[in-house]
Amino acid sequence: MEWSSSISESRLSLVLIFCQIITALDVPLDLPQPPTITQQSPKDYIVDPRENIVIQCEAKGKPPPSFSWTRNGTHFDIDKDVRVRMKPHSGTLIINIINDENGGKAETYEGVYQCTARNELGAAISNNIVIRSSRSPLWTKEKLVPKTVVEGQYAILPCRPPIGLPPPIIFWMDNSFQKLPQNNRVSQSLNGDLYFSNVKPEDSRDDYICYARFNHTQTIQQKQPISLKVEPVDSLNETITANMSDSDFYGDRLSPERRPTLLLPTGSTSSKTELRGNTLLLECIAEGLPTPLIRWIKEGGELPANRTFLDNFHKTLKIIDISEADSGKYKCIASNLLGSAHHVITVTVKAAPYWIREPTNLVLSPGESGSLICRANGKPKPSISWLSNGVPIAIAPEDPSRNVDGDTVIFTDVQERSSAVYQCNASNEYGYLLANAFVNVLAEPPRILTPHNELYQVIANKPALLDCAFFGSPVPEIEWFKGVKGSILQGNQYVFHKNGTLEIPVAQKDSAGTYTCVARNKLGKVQNEVQLEIKEPTMIIKQPEYKVVQRTGQVSFECTIKHDATLVPTVTWLKDGAELPNDERFIVGKHNLTIMNVTDKDGGAYTCIANTTLDSVSASAVLTVVAPPTAPPVVYDRPDPPFDLELTDHQERTVQLTWIPGNDNNSPITKFVIEYEDAMREPGIWNYLTEISGILTTVQLKLSPYVNYSFRVIAVNDIGNSQPSEASEQYFTKAAKPDDNPTGVQGIGSEPDNLVIMWEPLKHFQFNGPGLQYKVSWRQKDGDDDWTSVTVANVSKYIVSGTPTFAPYEIKVQALNDLGPAPEPTTTIGHSGEDLPMVAPGNLKVQVVNSTLAKVQWDPVLLKYVRGHLQGYKIYYMKVESLSGRINQHVEKKALSFPGNKTHGMLPGLEPYSTYKLNVRVVNGKGEGPATPDETFKTPEGVPSAPSFLKITNPNLDSLTLEWGPPSHPNGVVVGYILKFQPINNTHELGRLEEISIPANETSLILSNLNYSTRYKFYFYAQTSVGAGSQITEEAVTIMDEGKMVPPVYPGIKNVTAAAAETYANISWEYEGPVHENIYVEYGVAGSKEDLKKENVNGSRNFFMLKGLTPGTSYKVRVGAEGLSGFRSSDAVFETGPAKASRQVDIATQGWFIGLMCAVALLILILLIVCFIRRNKGGKYPVKEKEDAHGDPEIQPMKEDDGTLGEYSDADDHKPLKKGSRTPSDRTVKKEDSDDSLVDYGEGVNGQFNEDGSFIGQYSGKKEKEPAEGNESSEAPSPVNAMNSFV
Repeated sequence: MEWSSSISESRLSLVLIFCQIITALDVPLDLPQPPTITQQSPKDYIVDPRENIVIQCEAKGKPPPSFSWTRNGTHFDIDKDVRVRMKPHSGTLIINIINDENGGKAETYEGVYQCTARNELGAAISNNIVIRSSRSPLWTKEKLVPKTVVEGQYAILPCRPPIGLPPPIIFWMDNSFQKLPQNNRVSQSLNGDLYFSNVKPEDSRDDYICYARFNHTQTIQQKQPISLKVEPVDSLNETITANMSDSDFYGDRLSPERRPTLLLPTGSTSSKTELRGNTLLLECIAEGLPTPLIRWIKEGGELPANRTFLDNFHKTLKIIDISEADSGKYKCIASNLLGSAHHVITVTVKAAPYWIREPTNLVLSPGESGSLICRANGKPKPSISWLSNGVPIAIAPEDPSRNVDGDTVIFTDVQERSSAVYQCNASNEYGYLLANAFVNVLAEPPRILTPHNELYQVIANKPALLDCAFFGSPVPEIEWFKGVKGSILQGNQYVFHKNGTLEIPVAQKDSAGTYTCVARNKLGKVQNEVQLEIKEPTMIIKQPEYKVVQRTGQVSFECTIKHDATLVPTVTWLKDGAELPNDERFIVGKHNLTIMNVTDKDGGAYTCIANTTLDSVSASAVLTVVAPPTAPPVVYDRPDPPFDLELTDHQERTVQLTWIPGNDNNSPITKFVIEYEDAMREPGIWNYLTEISGILTTVQLKLSPYVNYSFRVIAVNDIGNSQPSEASEQYFTKAAKPDDNPTGVQGIGSEPDNLVIMWEPLKHFQFNGPGLQYKVSWRQKDGDDDWTSVTVANVSKYIVSGTPTFAPYEIKVQALNDLGPAPEPTTTIGHSGEDLPMVAPGNLKVQVVNSTLAKVQWDPVLLKYVRGHLQGYKIYYMKVESLSGRINQHVEKKALSFPGNKTHGMLPGLEPYSTYKLNVRVVNGKGEGPATPDETFKTPEGVPSAPSFLKITNPNLDSLTLEWGPPSHPNGVVVGYILKFQPINNTHELGRLEEISIPANETSLILSNLNYSTRYKFYFYAQTSVGAGSQITEEAVTIMDEGKMVPPVYPGIKNVTAAAAETYANISWEYEGPVHENIYVEYGVAGSKEDLKKENVNGSRNFFMLKGLTPGTSYKVRVGAEGLSGFRSSDAVFETGPAKASRQVDIATQGWFIGLMCAVALLILILLIVCFIRRNKGGKYPVKEKEDAHGDPEIQPMKEDDGTLGEYSDADDHKPLKKGSRTPSDRTVKKEDSDDSLVDYGEGVNGQFNEDGSFIGQYSGKKEKEPAEGNESSEAPSPVNAMNSFV
């Protein structure tokens, strides 16, 4: 804002006073004033857990303020916490995290902190500072299933990064740490998932890896690699087509081209809420073939031009610094040649509070009036509340001069006691604003803060600003005068600023002189003088002009300047806006720039800039380089070799080499390379020596003694290198003492009683003379022994025997030849050989932390007994017995190492309620020392595992019998069991949950008073004194009628078979009984006493692949089911194939296999012809009848979520059907198809061909083929169906 002196003097004074009152005044620190917060930590403060926590709170005031803190709303007493201290003369807190003695954990100090700065005039408070420790968690463990996708279909590779604080940055790379290329077709979404709009064969790879980078802790977490396999369309057959809806394939059709479909977001509409001032990110990712293109529009408006960005190949719309005007509907449109799809996102912009008018400090003199105004806006509208000295104003001490009116506090006739700090809080659901503003009642005469007699220098016809910073209370009036006895300044040629500054918009020569600033109020008057000098402007009186010059020519630009005689100018030249090239061809003179030997790349714009301390001017001109006007075409080639080499000025270690350059062949020679040959040691081998500029033809060469030199020169231009010149005459330098000693000297011991001294031998050119030897010297460090020395030749190590174990030695190796020794070598410290440590650690103690963790402590071994480089300590521990009475199958001794001189360590992964023993050994470079005596300790009880089985038998009209087995891992003394149960109706809704406590010695229970013909769900778990363990669940149904008791159907598993390969085996079996999901496979080495390994089978399939087996080994395997009757099959034994030394051969490329397949295809063709003939003769086709009777299972109604055939098979059974299953009338489930069963291939009893050529096995109540789930790879199609595809 500006004021003109045309305003009357009295009116001007009033305006100045008013402006000073409403403006934040900077009170000089030597005057009394309430506290002002000058620095504080951000509201949301995420700290690094590896560093000390520093919470800033700085304030000023007079008297200097004292500081206090609250944490989570209560007083924070820092004197009671040794880890917390406050900086002297400051309120900043430092919380010790990294110190070993008093260090704590950052998580312990998370919370909401607030600082108060207080003196006798008031109290200022900081924002609520929320302290949170940054977190970079590991990826959650998950089983990654290889993805198989049909060529042209879409694919999504999930990332699902761990939730960190702050959130991580996501990117995809391969095993070679190369970023995976992204484009319109392949891109990463905002949540980190990788989207393929359509896949191509080149997308197949096994190393799609998602990375999460946590910048706050400077860590990167890596997800397990994801495998993606793209199946070509022409390789698929009818069986794969039928399975395309399963989880291993994306999409449901094989059309080579299709219109776009939006993958993200889903549906046709969605909504998003964002806060004002933030960045709005909207995302649309589509699939289709050809790859869809994305465009964005705003319905009923335009996208903001300067704030809109399209990222991620136009899939992400980014609008920065949004406001309420950006609310509306945004549409993304995905289109290709076949059509388009769109999605509308409704954006609502809310707003955290923001200032309309922030309250500012108010300085009043006694008896004056004023006001504090606090105005903020937001969406929703924020509420305004006032505090006085940190206390809500409603309960603060009364002040008769104060009146609160909404967002304004009005002060009338203030007195000194009215001084205080007021806080305005504007808040809504999205945040808050807090501002401190003090009212300081002072009676202070004027003072001028600008230095006395300040000199201002200004260029003529430019603005001049003369400062007059002031303070006083009441606010002083400011007047300006020119000259010692001049009149008050006024008129349009002056501008008077509210801070006291006088502005002369156009300073002329006559504006120079002395100016006086006068400040006065009722308490006094003060004045200050400043000087103004007007300088002549800098001008370029001769500017550079446009130039055209021929290549290899010379050009000059002029730049003559005129400037004020009292100013020192500097002239700078630029080429195309940048510094001149660092080239000696560019010569900068006082008034010109000259370019020698001009080349094509010298063309461009050249700018002359003249600078003084007050102004700057510039002028530019363009240089155009043209070719010389010679008619014949110029032939560019490598230079000819130099010739006429001559050696002069022969010295002991230098010689001067001169030559004549060959023809440069129209490309200037840029440098010469000098090479040498040592005719005595390496005749015929040329070595690089040095290189010099192409404009020189003489060089002084530095030489080594005792070398028979020959030299040659190679010329280099932009085209390439010339042929080497002819060799110069030979020059044999005189021998001399060695200049250098061997490097890399070290001493280590290979045995406890020796010292091996090793070094890097000298190069040949370092010999400097004949008879090179090495003088090896050593002595024990910190002893009184003299040096022991030996002289050796042609070796690079020496072994000293008979040394004490692991003793430090001083070592040095000196070179010498026939002319004398090299300079005195430096001394290196080495050690003789290590031996095993002599003693065990002492004072071994074990502290049990919990049921699975123990802390082990010990006293360190003195270094003299370690007898070597201390590597650390190793704890050996083993489980002795289980306190629950379980017998250990085998005792496994485990070890855990702790590097360095640690005296404690944690033992994780212990079994609850067990007895352990352990010992500790010290480890050096030689090995381990003796063990401490075994220390025995016991782990407390834990929660038990689930009961081993739960069977429900004897269903009656109103009762069921439950039988169970104790937990396989009780982890303590089982004190009882808890049974919970509830009914389930036909719509799968759960009824009221009942609970029964059962004594520990019971193994069965008859549950009475149940509803007839009702399904119940049971939850059963065991308890120890610590608590309840994992539960086992089961379902059962009471019978409908007492007169028609239905005996329970006991499931069974039989005919377990195995088809084994080198490192894996396919296990298949037959299952009879109700549908069961908790199937498992147990296996182990035949004849071994180790516990069998257990693998769970996903779903109700009847096959499983065992991986990671040892070649040539016999295994036993059995299949079982958890829950119900806890049944399992009898053992089966199989043997893996022997390890193959050669590479595996693809069977599909073998001649015998191709011939076999052709024969089978021919046989099937003949059978189909016979079938066709019989059908034409009127014979019936049994397969067709069964198709008509039973219907096609592939077209049964499917559930949208998991593809099951409805909830239950019928009203009587209520058993949920699995995907693709069929239940025959005898209520048994037939064996499922298996890749490894010969029955499925038409060679068993159920797989014969009928007389009419139909395949009976396809319609014998067997389940349709399911794709692999869980950890197994996708199954191959049935060979029978594969043969059908050939026909």
